[in-house]
Amino acid sequence: MSADDHDRSGLPAGFLAPGPPSFLDFLARHAPDVLPGAGAFPGAGAGAAGEIPHGTTIVAATYADGVLIAGDRRITQGNMIAHRGAEKVFPADEHSALGISGTVGLAVEMVRLFQLELQHYEKVEGVPLSMVGKANRLTSMVRGNLGMAMQGLAVVPLLAGYDLAAGRGRIFSYDITGGHSEERDFAATGSGSVFARGALKKLYRRGMTAPDLVLAVVQALYDAADEDTATGGPDPARGMWPLIMLITEDGCRTLPDDEAAEAARAVLDQRERLPDGPRAGS
Repeated sequence: MSADDHDRSGLPAGFLAPGPPSFLDFLARHAPDVLPGAGAFPGAGAGAAGEIPHGTTIVAATYADGVLIAGDRRITQGNMIAHRGAEKVFPADEHSALGISGTVGLAVEMVRLFQLELQHYEKVEGVPLSMVGKANRLTSMVRGNLGMAMQGLAVVPLLAGYDLAAGRGRIFSYDITGGHSEERDFAATGSGSVFARGALKKLYRRGMTAPDLVLAVVQALYDAADEDTATGGPDPARGMWPLIMLITEDGCRTLPDDEAAEAARAVLDQRERLPDGPRAGS
C-alpha cells in the first residue's frame, strides 16, 4: 500500500472514508478475503464434509415474557462424537441470540462476525439495529456462505430476540441460501429438528411461563436425541445439560446449570415411567 493510501494518522484511507454503518460492507470493500465463504476448501465435497465437525439441534419458542432459544451439547464428526459439551447458542447483542447448526468452524466464525456487525452499527448510528434489520443482515452472511454450503459445508442458524419496538419475542429461521422466515410460535433447525418440532407441536401453548417452556423445550430436545444420533440428550454422569437462553425486555440470560439440570432431571424421571414422553392430556 502506498503512502498516498494513508493519512498522517497512519491509518489506511479506507478506515477514514465515509460509508454505510455496516461492518460487512466495510470488509467487502477492503478485506473481502476474510468474509465467510470467500474461499474454498480443497477437496471439500459431500464425503470430506462429513468428516468435519457438525452441530445440531437448536430450538426456539416464544413465551409470555419474550423468547427462549436452546440447543443440545453434542458435535459430531462423521459417525463419531467429537464433543459432548459444546456451546451452540450465543448472544448476538443485548436482546438477541443465535443458535447454530451445520459446520461448526464456519458457524462460530459467522457468529463472531455477526456480533461485530451489530456492535459496529450501534457505535456508528448510536442505536441498536432493529430485529428485522438483524434478520436481514444475517441473511447476507448466510448467503455469502452459499459456495461453501454447496460443497457440503452449510451453516443454518436460528435467530431469536426480543423486539423492543413490538414488545415481544421473535424468531427467524434460515435456509442455506440465506432465505429467512419469521416463525410465529416455535422453530427448530439441525438434524434432530423434525423430532423436536414434532414434540413442541404437542407441548407448546402460547403465553407459557418461562419454567413451563423450559420443561417443554427439554422434552423436545430429549425426543430429538432419542431419534437422532447426532443430537445429545442430558448426560447426568458428565453433568451436561442443554444450553438454554431466555431473552426478555431486560436482555439475554443464560439459564444457570443448576436450573437446567433441575429441568432435565425432571424430564429424565418422567421418561423412566413414560419412555415416549407425556401423553396427550397429561
